Amino acid sequence: MSVDIGTMEVEIWSDIACPWCYIGKRRFERSLAQFEHADSVKLTWRSFELDPDAPREREGDRATRIARKYGIGIDRFLQMEQEMVAQAASEGLDFKLSIQRQGTTFDGHRVVHLATEHDLGDEMKERLLRAYFTEGELIADHDTLLALGVEVGLPEDELRELLAGERFAAEVRADERTALELGITAVPTFVVDRARGVSGAQPPELLLKLLRTGWESHA
Repeated sequence: MSVDIGTMEVEIWSDIACPWCYIGKRRFERSLAQFEHADSVKLTWRSFELDPDAPREREGDRATRIARKYGIGIDRFLQMEQEMVAQAASEGLDFKLSIQRQGTTFDGHRVVHLATEHDLGDEMKERLLRAYFTEGELIADHDTLLALGVEVGLPEDELRELLAGERFAAEVRADERTALELGITAVPTFVVDRARGVSGAQPPELLLKLLRTGWESHA
């Protein structure tokens, strides 16, 4: 007689404006495709803002601003960026950073929460990441969020209501408080059953090991 041990929860703290989060998403998908109990995994995207004080849209030269933020020279920053773009390409991602428009991701996270309620959380996260890193969309723009949400399959009336008010704002902040409580300071961070986790866009084999180790404890 088989015993139903239920689902194993995997939570991923991630920001829409985080390139390594997009790369990490691809690597996690590869690990999940190899995981023997993938059908028993419940995946939840959790909110994390790398820059919670970001304005609607940042002005000025992107590369100069980021290099200054991290205290490195512009040449070194551009070299590091090209290495990251190459890693993204190896995962099938076409980063177009020259057209990227940076700004707050808070409302984008609220839309992901709405999508999760409709079992479209992963699809919405993917669409926002592609819009940000490949299509040069401003994720803070409500018309953009409305169009992307409808494209994924969310009800237009619910999206309009959300964007006009504060729905899911508390949930985004709750995710961020939980991150602090769990000691999460960098993203992406993958957490299994709130018992074990790993940060960074880790290789698929390491993420697969995390899933298998988590399953042994879960079972």
